[in-house]
Amino acid sequence: MKPIVQISLDLTNIDEALDTAALALRAGVDWLEAGTPLLLAEGLHGVRKLREAFPEVPIVADLKTMDGGYLETEMMAKAGATHVVVMARAHEETIKIVVQAGRDFGVKVMGDNLGCPDMIAGAKRLENLGCNYIVHHIGYDERRGIAAQGLRMPSPLDQLKEIVEAVNIPVQAVGGLSLEQAIQCPEYGAPLVVLGAPLTIDADAFKTADGDLEGSLRMICEKIHSFEEI
Repeated sequence: MKPIVQISLDLTNIDEALDTAALALRAGVDWLEAGTPLLLAEGLHGVRKLREAFPEVPIVADLKTMDGGYLETEMMAKAGATHVVVMARAHEETIKIVVQAGRDFGVKVMGDNLGCPDMIAGAKRLENLGCNYIVHHIGYDERRGIAAQGLRMPSPLDQLKEIVEAVNIPVQAVGGLSLEQAIQCPEYGAPLVVLGAPLTIDADAFKTADGDLEGSLRMICEKIHSFEEI
């Protein structure tokens, strides 16, 4: 597939999320993500507002489903989401029912391996249970907690090649990527590039990052979109 750029709207205010989304789309971003903080703050109202404002744009609802998978998927789909996220550490039945609901309501399922003791096995499990995409994810708390101990902060790039080689569906790397690392993702075989904290969202305040965000996003999008199909 052709590389795709997704912005994670990890914000806590729908008006700010709408403004940031409009800026991102002007810069060339392809997909919008209603990040977990936005869903917690605004509920599915946030997804509906994004859908009303951007009727043709794919929207990922990152609720990180762990249980009640069919209902959650149905609700997100009816609010306007085109993609939903289920966790690898959910029960097998939850993953299967999210996949079934995805088929029933016309949404794609992204399986997230956050927190798996074996990240590769977690990705394979998600693919085997029917997910359409893999989110290879090193968590916010994990990264910051390890860095606070004076240790090297883990990166999703550490095992990204192994994850890509282990599955036959598109992979996305998530978790504290620098600008340079985000641009490198297609070189690892991961065509879905997500931009969040600290590139576009202040990782401490959960506000839109300062500076020329639109210019930075445009440069990133141009570089990522210049890659051939993966």
